[in-house]
Amino acid sequence: MSGSPLAGKTVYFPAMSEAGVRVIAAAFRSVGIDAQAMPPSDEETLLLGGRHSSGEECLPLRVTLGDALKLLVHGKVAADRMALFMPTSDGPCRFGQYGPYIKRVMNEMGYEGVTVVSPTCEDGYSGVGEHADELLRSAWRAMIGGELLTKLLLRTRPYELEKGASDVAYQAALSDLCAAVESRGKNPKERMARLKESLVRGRRMLRDVPADFSDPRPLIGIVGEIFCRLNTFSNDDVVRKVEEAGGECWISDVSEWLWYTNAAHLHLLKRFRKHLTFEMFGARLKWHFQHKDERELHGMFGDDFRGYEEADDIREVLDLARPYLVPEGTLGEMLLSVAKTVYLHRKGADGVLDINPFSCMNGIVSEAIYPRLSRDCDGLPVRVFYFDGTRADRRYELDIFMDLVREYSGRKRTVRALPPGLGRRTT
Repeated sequence: MSGSPLAGKTVYFPAMSEAGVRVIAAAFRSVGIDAQAMPPSDEETLLLGGRHSSGEECLPLRVTLGDALKLLVHGKVAADRMALFMPTSDGPCRFGQYGPYIKRVMNEMGYEGVTVVSPTCEDGYSGVGEHADELLRSAWRAMIGGELLTKLLLRTRPYELEKGASDVAYQAALSDLCAAVESRGKNPKERMARLKESLVRGRRMLRDVPADFSDPRPLIGIVGEIFCRLNTFSNDDVVRKVEEAGGECWISDVSEWLWYTNAAHLHLLKRFRKHLTFEMFGARLKWHFQHKDERELHGMFGDDFRGYEEADDIREVLDLARPYLVPEGTLGEMLLSVAKTVYLHRKGADGVLDINPFSCMNGIVSEAIYPRLSRDCDGLPVRVFYFDGTRADRRYELDIFMDLVREYSGRKRTVRALPPGLGRRTT
């Protein structure tokens, strides 16, 4: 680590999703970089983030900035020992400005020693320094593993017979996975074997949760701005509220965004006629091995996700947006949200919620498209929720949405495939 800009520092990751941030931090620790998830957000998070922003920024900026400042003002970490992992991106989203903005605030407050690590979607987020080659594949595998456990949690929790049992099993499985990811001194093949063994154990923990699957619930797809849809503090734990209202959720994962950035990188290289370059070769090689790893880890779950399959190639999903947006000329989450909504309809989903921070351009554009898209998809219920950090009771809105979902479910023409066990009781 000597000579590295991260030497002597602890890398902190904004808590976009619990599984994602914990396993990625474990992957960083596996290569000798001290890394931690941000502590849970709270009202002080919003207070500090709001005090040091203008109010025109979207909610994820306030949450991320507030969580980082909370560590510093309470002396949990010294500025010269803190590194904040804050990726950036192109396109209309203000997310691309978070890193520079946070760095400016830190400097103005006297925390010049804070390092902001900002890889970009233009290179598929490969710019993470000297550990990139070893770290990227470990982090990718870890993230896929965490997402698979989360997917199984969301498939189990709505049907559990003992409230909270699924969450307990999930936390145990996630801790086991983090320990496997963090283990050092192993070659990539042995690390993969340890990861797969952990996922087998985690799968068993969640499958052992007593549940009644005899009456399948309406399936609700969750799309939208990546931070807001995954961060339970920002979205008032909307997934759990949908479950309380009688639904089951299929949430778009972080890996979907990373596949999109990989595709965008390939498109950019082709656009500038870099077909026969080492950069293109590297991008295609990364695509190949990430796809190989993803399929191998999915294999640990057998038929658990029948009916919940993600597309084999993200470009096939993006092309579904073509009647509404041009994939080659549209950037960011508006394209993903619209395309994924059509994909979810074809998989037999009963409704879609698009989760966004208030004033998000991606959400506004998508919302303008959804009435036409819904008509084209047999009247599929689609609702956009905006969040700005205020605590509002959305049960009334969700109840209305779920009434529309149940009405649509009774007349829809696309039959949803079900995994083994869904449709019967287990104890």
